[in-house]
Amino acid sequence: MDPNVVLPLSSSVLSFIFAAFLIDQWRERRRPYQLIWAVGMLWYALSAGTEFLGGAFGWSEPLYRAWYLIGAIWVAGWLGLGTVYLLGRTRFGYAFAVCLGLAGLFTFLTWRKYDYPSSGIAPYLYLGIAIVLAVVVAVLARRRDDRWVHVAGLVVVVGSIAAAVMAITASLPAPGWTVDPATHIPTGDLFPGYLRLLTPFFNITGAFVLILGALYSAYMFMPKRRVIRYERSDRGPASAIRAAAVAAVAIPVNFVVSLPGALLALARGQLNSRVPATILIAIGGLIPAITSGANRFGATSGFFVGELLGVVFLFSGFLVSIEVFRDIRVPFTQRVVRHRVEA
Repeated sequence: MDPNVVLPLSSSVLSFIFAAFLIDQWRERRRPYQLIWAVGMLWYALSAGTEFLGGAFGWSEPLYRAWYLIGAIWVAGWLGLGTVYLLGRTRFGYAFAVCLGLAGLFTFLTWRKYDYPSSGIAPYLYLGIAIVLAVVVAVLARRRDDRWVHVAGLVVVVGSIAAAVMAITASLPAPGWTVDPATHIPTGDLFPGYLRLLTPFFNITGAFVLILGALYSAYMFMPKRRVIRYERSDRGPASAIRAAAVAAVAIPVNFVVSLPGALLALARGQLNSRVPATILIAIGGLIPAITSGANRFGATSGFFVGELLGVVFLFSGFLVSIEVFRDIRVPFTQRVVRHRVEA
């Protein structure tokens, strides 16, 4: 009953089940975000699977490379991209642009603080790419041009391919893998800085998008109290920036003060199912983001627990949402276990 075996095995199995449900729903409804989320959950399952194999049978260099590439880089990026495609027709492009900018800035500051060996020009390159893409996305979002979604997709796909090349070709000192000596949980210490800096770039963008997207969806569908009024402006860049600054304050404040009304609506059975669903998804994105970040900075003890809690909350949010999951059925069959109707 070694927790370094049981916890990642549980995460892997549950993630595979979740991915199967997502693929089944995509087969029925053909929504791009469902397929992208399914890919993200497959990465989640495979990453946890490498941890199970490493804990049960011992680590090897190929397993270590696969663990870092899939878990540290791909998972958050692809889950966040699914949220982007879900909210592509909204004004969420502004939030994605901010996430990109923050990811580039945090990546650069991480390098300044920890000075990873073999970083080269990567910190400056990643920061520059993040700023340019953030500006492009913000401009497209302001023009209400849905192509900002495809820019996000390009970032994730090209970044994933580049990360794969780096992970495969990186030179690792013997024995080709490393774990924390106290917890025996793997860390990314052996990888060169130019690859390690892709981790905050992908994780911050993906995790922030997943969490903010879920909270944004909850805000859209919950009964609201607007104690701070805001409005969108198309009267020029300066006016648009002022309006965005007001909205950045107003939306979180209005969200918090609206929570009592949402809880009352939930107790009465009148709350849109997307609200509790998306809040669960936000929690599911937040927990592993915290524990994986702590792992990157040397605090590894909560990593596997956070990973399992993350998929539990993500899957719970999916199952709660009647908007996504009207018919509960055995995946890849027409056997309906339960048909749900909106209250």
